[in-house]
Amino acid sequence: MSPASLSVISDAVTVRVPAKVNLHLGVGPLRDDGYHDLVTVYQALSLYDDVTVARAAGLSVEMTRDSGRGADVAEVPLDDDNLAVRAVRALGEYAGRDPKVAIEIVKRIPVAGGMAGGSADAAGALVALAALWKLDIPRADLLDIAAGLGSDVPFSVQGGTALGTGRGEQLMPMLARGELHWVLAFARDGLSTPSVFRELDRLRADRDLTPDPDELRPDALVQALAAGDPHVIAPLLHNDLQPAALSLQPGLRRTLRAGIDAGALGGIVSGSGPTCMFLCADADAAVAVAAELSGAGVARSVRTASGPVSGATRQVPSA
Repeated sequence: MSPASLSVISDAVTVRVPAKVNLHLGVGPLRDDGYHDLVTVYQALSLYDDVTVARAAGLSVEMTRDSGRGADVAEVPLDDDNLAVRAVRALGEYAGRDPKVAIEIVKRIPVAGGMAGGSADAAGALVALAALWKLDIPRADLLDIAAGLGSDVPFSVQGGTALGTGRGEQLMPMLARGELHWVLAFARDGLSTPSVFRELDRLRADRDLTPDPDELRPDALVQALAAGDPHVIAPLLHNDLQPAALSLQPGLRRTLRAGIDAGALGGIVSGSGPTCMFLCADADAAVAVAAELSGAGVARSVRTASGPVSGATRQVPSA
């Protein structure tokens, strides 16, 4: 389904959905069900995928890369392993309707980059299909469906800044004063989230480490976000998955050093990686850091973003 064909389909809905970063990610021990308890602080950033859902003869999905700025889509599945496809099937089951729709996703969020690109697409598909079908679905039900799809999907629906607990799907909105400015360094190769968690478990077992519940709590960061000073926030950025990501991709250490050398206030691996995120003092500083990082040759590509921004949002067609 091409953008040109969408222009002649009146019954189509487009939703813009943001990437996420984890300003804090505390990972508890491995549970019996194979998951870990998480305590995380999410923030949605101004890096977006666009998800369009239109009526069709059957269910299909097409991925396209936004010219010049898009993510590599070659590794994204186009079958039932695609989270957006699973999302429309889940909403169809909830509503008792056959999801005969064509999904088109314009990718800008990196694939396997630790920024919830797949979860964003699932959230966009849920919100778009609910609007297409004109469903009067309670928000709590929509978030429950999202949680069944993946730990990050509810936040992709909600956006902003939020505290996530459980598997990350239990959300509490947080006050984040002002706007934070970030530089994102995208790695040349992706990382599988399950593989990073397995590596964390291996590292902890080898070193006989047990997570301290008190260290999972982001209390100081919560206070700093409410005050809004990036100089105070920067040293409080934390990611328990970072040692595992660095173990699997040691070259990320060079990227993190380069970002700090370029003038960032602080930097960590985003989520399960391998994207590295750098907090800067303001928008001008972010542009300067991005330019230095681009010249350092330590990443596939570099771009700036700001947050927090809203979650999955329906786009109004231009006249």
